[in-house]
Formats: sequence, structure tokens, C-alpha cells
Amino acid sequence: MTEVPKKSEPSLRETFRAFEKNLGFKNDIKWPVAISIILYHLFGIYWCYHYALPVKWQTVGFAMFMFLLSGFGITGGAHRLWTHKSYKATLPLKLFLLGAFASAGQNSLLQWVRDHRVHHKYSDTEADPHNANRGLFFSHIGWLMLKKNDQVLARGKQMDMSDITGDPILRFYNKHFAYFKLMLCFVLPTTMSMLLWGENWRCAIAWQCFLRFLIMFHCELTVNSLAHAYGYKPYNKNIVPSENRFVATVTLGEGWHNYHHMFPFDYKAAEHFDPFNWCTYFINFFRSIGWAYDFREATPEMINATAKRLGDGTPVHNPVDITNSDY
Repeated sequence: MTEVPKKSEPSLRETFRAFEKNLGFKNDIKWPVAISIILYHLFGIYWCYHYALPVKWQTVGFAMFMFLLSGFGITGGAHRLWTHKSYKATLPLKLFLLGAFASAGQNSLLQWVRDHRVHHKYSDTEADPHNANRGLFFSHIGWLMLKKNDQVLARGKQMDMSDITGDPILRFYNKHFAYFKLMLCFVLPTTMSMLLWGENWRCAIAWQCFLRFLIMFHCELTVNSLAHAYGYKPYNKNIVPSENRFVATVTLGEGWHNYHHMFPFDYKAAEHFDPFNWCTYFINFFRSIGWAYDFREATPEMINATAKRLGDGTPVHNPVDITNSDY
């Protein structure tokens, strides 16, 4: 009598793949990353509920300062300087921006710049790392939890990254980025709160490792999600990115996204001057002391012609020379 072979139990990987297929995901889930992100948020809620209060005013003020510093590292550094090369910076400013970017706890500068360049070239297509047409959750944070599809990977390999990989300072920075991120985003800010004004270590962790870090993290992600879902389109009604004042406010000036996708080289990332475009304030400060130079801007003629030809009819404002303004 022939013995019927027993069916082997599915492996953990096969079980996860079956679960992903049932959920209808186009990409495999990066389970270690997805679980880490979810647990970090849940643990952060628990920790802040128990330890964020009472808090010293210095701790709150320092968390706000770190929010601005890390935000500037993303907007003024990774985005406007290294991704779009909308201005040039001296060595002291570059080092300052590299430290500020590390304090934001993002992916490495090389990964950030590559993904954002792909996003602009193939915006809201299957080759876009955070394609907004796949839903608000995916474009906000879901894309970080899933493996990139073949088109995103292929286009990423085609990006010219020689300006990043060919710079010896940036090569060293990217090679040791995990260390810089750990120290400048988590260890040093928390330790400073404890040593300089005697904050309780649990409270210091709550405000630096969870509140400040996660609020900035999600503010930055709204550019990929909310600014691709809500707003008006005075410069090109045929693309997904929109002008979104809320996003512009929480990201220090990055929410004028319809304009930015039409004129990504403009260092202001906006046509009109917005009082909450703090990143442009910062850049212009360094311009005034000679640390930033060779600025690129779209001309009023270029802007008006584009808006007249492609815009949705929403009134636009001519650029303001904020370098010499009273702001």
C-alpha cells in the first residue's frame, strides 16, 4: 500500500505572502520595517501618556528648536540644496545642513535624494516611490512599509547620483549615516535635556524621541500625501500636486506643491512669499552672511505664461523679492 505523503506546513514567509495577497497589496510588505513603525508609534503613545508631563519649559522650547532644526535639514538641505540644486552652499553651511538632516531621523541622504528625484521625474505613476494614485495611506507612510515595485527600482537605478556619490564628504556621511542619525536625532538631544536643565530622563525621551521626532516625521510626509490630494492648481491643473496651505505651514514652506512641481529649481519652492515659509527665511539668512549663493528662481514671465496656459484659473501672485523685504 502506497503511503500518501504528508503536506508540509507553510513557512512563515509563505504565510505572510498569502496574507499580503489576500489584502490585495501590489508589493510585498517589508515586515520588519512595518512592524517597527507600528510598534514605535504604539510605544510612543504609551510612553508619552505616562511620562510627557510634567515637563520643564526648557524641554518644550528645546523640542521646538529641534523641530525647526530638523525641518530645515530636510527642506533646506536634502530637498532644496541636494535634490534640486536650487542654490549653492559653502562648506560650513553644508556641514550644518548635514547635521540638521541627521537630527530628523530620515533615510540616508543618498536614499532621500534618489527617491525624491524619481518622484519628480515620474510623479504619481507606477514608477513614483509614493504614488498618490495608490491612496492617501500609501502616499503618506504605507510606501515605507512596502518593497518597491520593479518600475521604481529600475528608475532609481537610472538616476544620475554622481553629485552625491562623487562628493567625498557626502560619501563619508552616507557611509556612517546610521551613527549620525542615532546620535543627533535621539541620543544627544535627550542627553542635553537631562544635563543642561535637569529634565527627568523619561520626560526627555518622551519629548525628543517621540513627540518631536514623530511630529516632524508626519509633517514631512504630508507633502507626499495631503499636498497630492487636497488643494488648488493655479500653475498646472493636469498634475496631481496641489497648493496646500496647511502642508506649507507644518513643513516650513513645502506645501506650495503645484508650483514646486512646475518649477522645482526655484529655491523658494513657492511663487508668493508666505509668512510660514521658514525655510526661505533660513536660506536668506545664510545668503546675507555669504554662506549661500547662486540662487535659482523662476521669472514672473515664466510663471504667468505657465499659469495662463495650464492653470485652473486660480489667481496667482507675482514673486516678491524677500531678500530685501521687511519680513
